[in-house]
Amino acid sequence: MTFRRTLLSLLIAAACAPAFAGTVDLASIDDATVSPRFIVKYRDGSAERTQPAASQRAMNAAAERARAQMGVRIAGLRGAAALRIDSLRTTLTGRRVVRASQRLDRTQAEALMRAIASDPNVESVSVDRLMRPTAMPNDPMLATHQMWHYGTGTGGARVTSAWNAGATGASVVVAVLDTGATHHVDLEQNLLPGYDFITDHEVSGRATDDRVPGGWDLGDFTVADQCGAGSTASSSSWHGTHVSGTIAEVTNNGIGGAGVAYDAKVVPVRVLGRCGGYTSDINDAIVWAAGGHIDGVPDNPNPAEVINMSLGGSHACEADTQAAIDKAISLGATVVVAAGNDNADVVGHSPASCARVVAVGATGYSGQRAGYSNYGSGVDVAAPGGAGVEGSPNGYIWSTHNTGATVPEGDHYVGMTGTSMATPHVSGIVALMQSVAARPLTPAQVEGVLVSSARPFPTKPDRAIGAGIVDAAAAVDRAKRFGQPIQSVPLTDNVVESMPPLAAGQGVIYAIDVPEGRSRLEFTSYSGRGTLAAYLNYESEPMPASNIGASVRPGTNQVLNVPSPAKGRYYIKVVATADAAGVLVRARTY
Repeated sequence: MTFRRTLLSLLIAAACAPAFAGTVDLASIDDATVSPRFIVKYRDGSAERTQPAASQRAMNAAAERARAQMGVRIAGLRGAAALRIDSLRTTLTGRRVVRASQRLDRTQAEALMRAIASDPNVESVSVDRLMRPTAMPNDPMLATHQMWHYGTGTGGARVTSAWNAGATGASVVVAVLDTGATHHVDLEQNLLPGYDFITDHEVSGRATDDRVPGGWDLGDFTVADQCGAGSTASSSSWHGTHVSGTIAEVTNNGIGGAGVAYDAKVVPVRVLGRCGGYTSDINDAIVWAAGGHIDGVPDNPNPAEVINMSLGGSHACEADTQAAIDKAISLGATVVVAAGNDNADVVGHSPASCARVVAVGATGYSGQRAGYSNYGSGVDVAAPGGAGVEGSPNGYIWSTHNTGATVPEGDHYVGMTGTSMATPHVSGIVALMQSVAARPLTPAQVEGVLVSSARPFPTKPDRAIGAGIVDAAAAVDRAKRFGQPIQSVPLTDNVVESMPPLAAGQGVIYAIDVPEGRSRLEFTSYSGRGTLAAYLNYESEPMPASNIGASVRPGTNQVLNVPSPAKGRYYIKVVATADAAGVLVRARTY
């Protein structure tokens, strides 16, 4: 009797099953629980394959079958009657993309797929798979130590979001003028041939005063009184190795951490040794790194688009240093400099106070100004430098290092703090920007994009440290779109123009080209009647939620100011929030 019932059940099941049921691919069923979209392949010659209306009718019928099969399993959603399947579009190969109106669990998704496949005109049903970012590296220290300063948290530079947008720094060269670099397994792969520019054997630790190729860090340890009477002994800092790692530490190799621009290459240029480094050597190195000629040294075969200088002294910018920087900039290199760690105005710190450099202040885990960071109107942007007070790991910037107390020994990773650590974040971000730009950005354009894309500080800093915290994702996005034409009305410097009448909700975009060396850009709208809002941006269309300046006063009188504007084009969007007419506008530079 049992056998007869089982046989009868099988016969009934066979009779109910369609003769040509399509195949059901459940390989990515988990994706269907996130976004219930499916790809349906209809048989050749079927109306559903070529006619969207026929496909939608088939989906309506499949939804009816699905509701019957799911039964109470779907009642817990928004009611069985609410379930529908929408036929969205045809793919390149003739398949149909369809979407369920409700989020489903695995059992419901499978039932729905089988209901679709039971149509004899359906050849197969599969999940419209979700692709996910593959940019997140597998280096263990990224998650445990570096995420606070690379990620999207309060103090992060949003580097991980820039990676997800496809920016890696590929094909960009960054020169690091510092103590040189060690032979670190997590760095050396991204090093290009460098040079040792130190011309004093007591500073370099070499046998002669000659400059030599390599750029390797031999150690900058000192003994008591070596750097002046009363100076104490110190171990080697391996400072250049740490800075270089933040820029381009080898990434996705399963060891250590990650670099900001992990597909960029670093040219190590040794300018700092025992007790520091000479300004004359540093100035020569600046020019050489950018591809300029220095007598007695072979030209750099890999000219840098970015020069990182996490160094400085407590004095104003000297003429020779400014000349070297000007030469490097004329060769296309963006010069990124640490603001300094004296808790003082950057105006008294060189080379950060030099013209046309990108000066970088430091912030900590919560986005506040690090107590040691120099400040002032000369600082362009801030970046994570570690404040120390948050403890380990969140109080420090983590990167490559060395175990040797004097000379290089084993590979190591340590946390350090300082504007020296903030600066390579910005240099790495510049490399990310250049790697995605349609054409290389000039140093002035790079500076303008960095400033205009910086995100606001979570709380106003106690001292001015730039436009905000550097935002890698926003800077990369702006670099991708840089130079794209925007329909605008050109303004002539200090010439009044009449704005056309605007109905509420309408707007007009103005543009003004700002030459190099101006101290202020001012835009004013006035007179007439109505109510306006005005927004300003650098080299991109301003929006209410994306701008570097906004004015939303009552009436037509709106004023926008940009101190120390970068060379380039600024756009001003004026929007009528109530009908406006008879308004005058003027843009003026000083």
